[in-house]
Amino acid sequence: MAQQKGSCYLCRHTFGIWLALGFLRITAWSMKRLLWPILSIIPIASLQAKDLKLGIIGLDTSHATAFTKILNDADSPQHVKGAKVVGAFKGGSPDIPTSWDRVDRYTKTLVEDYGLKLYPTIEELCQKVDAILLLSVDGRPHFKQARPVIKAGLPMFIDKPVAGSLKDTVAIFDLAQKHKVSIFTSSSLRFAKSTLAVREGSIGKVTHCETHSPSPLEPHHPDLFWYGIHGVESLFTVMGANCLSVKRGKTEDGKIKVEGKWTGKRIGVFREGKGYGGKAIGTKGESEVGKFDGYAPMVQEIVTFLKTGKPPVSPKESIAIYAFMEAADESKRRNGKEVFLKEVLKKARK
Repeated sequence: MAQQKGSCYLCRHTFGIWLALGFLRITAWSMKRLLWPILSIIPIASLQAKDLKLGIIGLDTSHATAFTKILNDADSPQHVKGAKVVGAFKGGSPDIPTSWDRVDRYTKTLVEDYGLKLYPTIEELCQKVDAILLLSVDGRPHFKQARPVIKAGLPMFIDKPVAGSLKDTVAIFDLAQKHKVSIFTSSSLRFAKSTLAVREGSIGKVTHCETHSPSPLEPHHPDLFWYGIHGVESLFTVMGANCLSVKRGKTEDGKIKVEGKWTGKRIGVFREGKGYGGKAIGTKGESEVGKFDGYAPMVQEIVTFLKTGKPPVSPKESIAIYAFMEAADESKRRNGKEVFLKEVLKKARK
């Protein structure tokens, strides 16, 4: 009896230990299931919480100093949190006066006032930062400058013009897609409050829009790439990406005028003019568009993009903008005849 009693005692305790271990395993598994969604976002939240280290490519533009001030100067009334510019590749184009006559001055300011470290190559810069601002004033070297950034897997904002040709524009976006790297490009005018309100439906569906901006020419770029991009960007912000064709002519005072046809028989017009502005007409009213609200709204969008990887402008829309401007030049070469965007895009993709 004593032996049987001892055996039962041992069985009961063994069974109890087995139940306890099973309970612990189930509890641990349940806790893992419960905590995993929380634990899995901690690295992302940590990344989004810290200041990103940014590198600039191209110090030959006033945007290099303006953006750095907004990001690095906590006392600036336009200060945007979340990122700091820490290094740069100087760059510069000897055949563009607005590049070579400013690059040394801007470089001196950024090094002495903001402590930026200069790197001799883009590859070395990419090793020291989390993301890139490609700001070179000349669009022609952008594809060459963007390649090592994309291959390094760094998210990148590319300032206007995104490239020196439609062919290079398409190549940049195709390369980024191939390497699954997030990029975006834009003029700062896209992010003006009145323009964004119209895009978001404040006057219903836009049926007609006209914008204007200065459009001085630079001989190494298609006509509107250099500065007309500002007004064209505003136009596309409210009209959308689905432009079909363009005709180029002149205003009464001899300035550039480009009329585009969008899907749904909608019309969008860009005119060369003084200052920035325009008017959009929609199914529920009309509104001013195309104003300049400073750089801070775009810099905020850039920081958000670099942290999330989600561009505020789709590649499709950006490519359409540059196809519109290239088609405008082709229409000029054909004495104002209508040119379809799909034609110039087909040529650019060859």
